[in-house]
Amino acid sequence: MKRLIWACLFFPLFSFSQNSGKVIKISDGDTITILLKGNQQKKLRLAEVDCPEKGQPFGKNARQFTSDQVFGKTVNFVETNTDRYGRSIAKVYYDNGKYLSKELIKAGFGWWYFSYSKDATLGELQDRAQQKKVGLWQDTRAMAPWEYRKMKREESKNRKYEASQTKIKAKEAA
Repeated sequence: MKRLIWACLFFPLFSFSQNSGKVIKISDGDTITILLKGNQQKKLRLAEVDCPEKGQPFGKNARQFTSDQVFGKTVNFVETNTDRYGRSIAKVYYDNGKYLSKELIKAGFGWWYFSYSKDATLGELQDRAQQKKVGLWQDTRAMAPWEYRKMKREESKNRKYEASQTKIKAKEAA
């Protein structure tokens, strides 16, 4: 009887937190745009996975994999958070319950985003993909996207610093 009461209390919460929409755009391996009822678009950042960036090796492959899996399909999603860019972070499910983040990791097109996930089975899937050298794991110098982004930020900061130094020297010479 207690289970029935708990189920009645929490079922409405679950049903409101799970949504569905048609995938209309794939920005990259871990970011999709869906069309909700009322022609409203929503950008979703996939939870628990981080795919190579566009400029990284296998970035296009990750995007293509995501496209092959969900583009044009109606997916279910559960929002878990919001990132600093205002995108909803969500667990996306398709084809009768396949979890997109899990499929990306299993296929070797994404890293388990362990900093934002407690699901160690995703880490095990990543380890298997690495051992089998599937997807991005064929590259012996594969760099995690968060490290790649950090490197790019540092490069950008250095370029800005060098440009400011050049301007200062030009003013001093004038």
